[in-house]
Amino acid sequence: MDATTTTTTTATSKATTPPTPTTTTRASFFAKLEARVLEINSHLCVGLDPHLGELFPDGNGATKSEDERCDAAYTFCKTIIDETAAHAAAYKPNAAFFEALGPNKGNATLQRVIASIPSSIPTLLDVKRGDIGSTAQAYADACYEENGSNADGVTLSPLMGYDSVQPFITGAYADRGAFLLCKTSNPGSEDLLGKSVGDGTTLYETIAKLVVTWSDRAKAEDAVEDGTARPARLGLVVGATDPKALSNVRAVVGEDIWILAPGVGAQGGDLDAACRCGMNKSGSKMLIPVSRGISRAKGNIGDTAKEFKDNINNAKNAALEIDASEKTNTAGDVTPYQKEFLEFSLSLGVLKFGSFVLKSGRTSPYFFNAGLFSTGAALHKVGKAYAAAIMASQKLTDSAGSVNFDVIFGPAYKGISLGAVICAALYNDYAIDVGFAYDRKEAKDHGEGGKLVGASMANKRVLVVDDVITAGTAIRESHEMLSSIQAIPVGVVIALDRAEKRSLDDPVSAVQAVSRDLNIPVISIVSLPQLQGFLVNNSAYGKELLASVSEYRSQYGV
Repeated sequence: MDATTTTTTTATSKATTPPTPTTTTRASFFAKLEARVLEINSHLCVGLDPHLGELFPDGNGATKSEDERCDAAYTFCKTIIDETAAHAAAYKPNAAFFEALGPNKGNATLQRVIASIPSSIPTLLDVKRGDIGSTAQAYADACYEENGSNADGVTLSPLMGYDSVQPFITGAYADRGAFLLCKTSNPGSEDLLGKSVGDGTTLYETIAKLVVTWSDRAKAEDAVEDGTARPARLGLVVGATDPKALSNVRAVVGEDIWILAPGVGAQGGDLDAACRCGMNKSGSKMLIPVSRGISRAKGNIGDTAKEFKDNINNAKNAALEIDASEKTNTAGDVTPYQKEFLEFSLSLGVLKFGSFVLKSGRTSPYFFNAGLFSTGAALHKVGKAYAAAIMASQKLTDSAGSVNFDVIFGPAYKGISLGAVICAALYNDYAIDVGFAYDRKEAKDHGEGGKLVGASMANKRVLVVDDVITAGTAIRESHEMLSSIQAIPVGVVIALDRAEKRSLDDPVSAVQAVSRDLNIPVISIVSLPQLQGFLVNNSAYGKELLASVSEYRSQYGV
């Protein structure tokens, strides 16, 4: 028996004999979804949840007749559909709210709502069914048949095994699709789905593995005579409230399984983290359902849906912009010069681990203060590290092993010493001799005068150096100044890229914003992913510190 609903469905009973498979030209659910996502460039799934409190805000819904409740529910849903159709990749009506409207016309209202959805937009019926045998078959008929809900796909509980899922995705319903509950968005999901099953993996990871096995099994059962098989029909429900679970599930299922990630909006899920962890490498195979965030919008519902769609796309694009070496970084990706830089930064106290409240108000598990590179030995080593990062960058070097800049510019004040030691290290370690220039905070009115000191930069290619980029103001000012004297800025090199978004509402980091706005590359010796990889390979720092840095990256990283 289904654990969430008990109301009898209006579908014609076919408890003992499954419908006879018929030849159909109906597109499969996931093919239809893929086409819709590509057509309108949207990963937004609009929820249709006619809460009685929303239908009758004055609180007298319980006193209304079933006809009044059903008419109000239909109007409520139809208005949302009409105003959001341009932005919806799919619609997700929740069966429970319709069944609660009344035993006579609740399901009929659901049918009317689904029938009003444009045929090009997939309908995912949120029923969370989970039963076996003839009962599962009857549930499938009620969800899919024309005299039932006639949905394209459903949500299901997989805990009773493959035979509870099979009726929904094979035979006559091989063109439909199902999302299996895997790691849901509610805190109570940890009670079962987050528990270990004894082999070091969680129950939700076991379910994720099964979705691939069951998809293959369903395809094999529906193989046609010429040996071809129908497309996969299963996806997974993983809450946007748990980026770690999204990341783990995506790693388990690979690139081709769709994930439905509820929890953005009213439940407080982090959209940027969800897209970064749940989408595949192409920025797809993920639906973000939003219900109350749209239905309870204070302004125009259509504008709100477009805003959600655009925010999802911004988060997706930010994830795609991350350099692959950063996104997939492991301990093996930390190069020798990066490891040496981190080790001597720690030994000097330049890099510290602990709990630090930043200017942004965030509590960071690490802190970096380049001002403590304050001895000859330290400056010598930091210069070598910068030079190594420059020579390792394909964006700052050519195929012959030479650099693509003529002068290094160090903005006052920290940039002055950094620029000098980097120039010396490039010459000493790589026999590359480039000019060095810096500026003063105030113009000098005697001697050589002016604000600029050192090599001429007019009509020269210039690399700007600094320790970190916090807001990017100094780099932008340097870029403006260099352009004003006809210099050609070609890049920026820094010691540490914190690789974290500027705010929870802004999916790009300060470094990414500088690179994007100025159209130049920004190279760092190390970034947050390398720091995380360094800790993976150094057990002496402990699992707690690694977990803290990993959690910080998950919450704020880009």
